[in-house]
Amino acid sequence: MPKTIHLRSLQQKPATFANSSGAITRIEVSDFPVLKGLSLRRLLLSPRGVREPHWHANAHELGYCLRGEHLVTMARSHSQRDSFTISGGQMFFVPSGALHHIENVGEQEGEMILAFSCEQVEDFGLSGTFGAFTDAVLGNTLGVPADEMASLSRSLENTLIGTRAAAAIPQGQELFSSPFKYDLEAAAPPIATAGGSAHTAQATSWPILRELSMFSLRISDQGMRELHWHPETAEMGYVTAGHDRMSILSPGASLDTYEMKADDMYFVPRAYPHHIENVAGGELAILVFFDQSQPADIGGRSLASAFSREVLAATFQIDPAKLPKFPFTAEDPLIVSRINPVDRTARNSGDGNSE
Repeated sequence: MPKTIHLRSLQQKPATFANSSGAITRIEVSDFPVLKGLSLRRLLLSPRGVREPHWHANAHELGYCLRGEHLVTMARSHSQRDSFTISGGQMFFVPSGALHHIENVGEQEGEMILAFSCEQVEDFGLSGTFGAFTDAVLGNTLGVPADEMASLSRSLENTLIGTRAAAAIPQGQELFSSPFKYDLEAAAPPIATAGGSAHTAQATSWPILRELSMFSLRISDQGMRELHWHPETAEMGYVTAGHDRMSILSPGASLDTYEMKADDMYFVPRAYPHHIENVAGGELAILVFFDQSQPADIGGRSLASAFSREVLAATFQIDPAKLPKFPFTAEDPLIVSRINPVDRTARNSGDGNSE
């Protein structure tokens, strides 16, 4: 299948930064030109690996832990501080400009998927920031003699990922709740049908969110995320398991259909109609990020109930008596059961949607 403008693979993207303590892989607009208002990174941390204290000048951050045990500490305006542990299935949110760090406090490699509310994120690290100012300026700021600052290894280039001299021992942070932490997979999924389920991190359940939200989507081998679109809401997904087919319709009757597997990511511009279908055995799992804290959604199942049969007949240029007997749907299910077999051949306009 040809490479499409809506799909990228993290497997084929070399790490942006890597050392013995971890790696960062970035997918931004320079790598994926269709991105707008969203971007994605994968963070790997070895035991004792530390993502240095840093902040994002133009983007909020929403993180999901795939595996491992981590400690997140955040310094916010007016000397506010938050510190908490994050493990598999849990999430955290960092407001734009907040200084924060992530470290692996477990015995196994940790992995996180990080979404940002901008297609090209501006980063500042604590190491590079200290490297920009003189010993005297830093000494005055921190209340120590200037010559004591000379012992720090400093550069305008950020450390990005460092290594602790000894294993971290969390000081009870796991015992405290934080409005910036959300145990997503432990919560009951608000969307659950025979075709699959979705755990949702959005403003109704996690009020701290701004300009970002996420659905942890699971689709069974007999399920499908129905034809739908999101008004005023862009969508970016990362496949963690399974094999699926997706179609996106763009203006000008341009249809893009492709298949995805683990480590693939996709982007859907605001209000573009699309669907996601599990086309293989086993469960399909996708982390679906949105550029709104409360994503809008219009689903295809309920559309037939929104308009009269006469309007639908005129739309499809058919005798009203020949219209299918669509079931009445008051509330859209989002995930539907696949009562028809998977199409053997996918539709694709082939008129400019491939590179």
